[in-house]
Amino acid sequence: MAPPVRNDPRQYDDLAGQWWRPGGDFELLHWLAAARATRVPPAVRPGAVLVDAGCGGGLLAPHIRHLGYRHVGVDLRRPGLTQSAARGVLPVAGDVSALPLADGCADVVAAGEILEHVTDLPGTVAELARVLRPGGLVVLDTVNDTALGRFVTVTAGEWLGIAPVGLHDPALFVRPRRLAAEFARHGVALRVRGIRPTMTGLVRWLVLPHGATARRPMGRMVPTFSTAVLYQGEGRKQ
Repeated sequence: MAPPVRNDPRQYDDLAGQWWRPGGDFELLHWLAAARATRVPPAVRPGAVLVDAGCGGGLLAPHIRHLGYRHVGVDLRRPGLTQSAARGVLPVAGDVSALPLADGCADVVAAGEILEHVTDLPGTVAELARVLRPGGLVVLDTVNDTALGRFVTVTAGEWLGIAPVGLHDPALFVRPRRLAAEFARHGVALRVRGIRPTMTGLVRWLVLPHGATARRPMGRMVPTFSTAVLYQGEGRKQ
């Protein structure tokens, strides 16, 4: 059998049943969504909008529901959008490199675990900045383009079952310096910090049976001094 084409977005259709499965293939994404939400402040005006770029199954929704935003989720794949809508997200079918949204419509743009999947990084960053209103906040997390990042995410990650086989193309991983430079071109000063999963949570996820016997959260993301594998970024538009 031929190996899957790397970074094929159609894989998410086949994996649609995993978005909310406790202990499933996307368990780590739940921890990342919870950590991303801690960087989002409460809305400061009525009708504030949070654009969730590459929203997938809407994993961010339960963590920001109390913050007062209109949560708009943009994604290419309809199975994920259907699950997002069921959790209160306004679903919009579209590509993050060509967001079907108005200029300056968003108070917050969240880009979680999507930038390592885009084939046009400058164009995608330009779009994220375009829909962000002046003074608005962007929050993101992604995989670093390092030997360790590639090993942990692809080589070891796929062997251990941390990431589905073929979901990532390591050629698309991005270094913080490059990402910060792209955002700076659009008036967003990006600050980054490393994050990692708790080791006890990671072991619990890998050892315990998947499915109904698992309980979420099995672990969480915590800050770390190193950005070599995973990192968060945040910045405000001038």
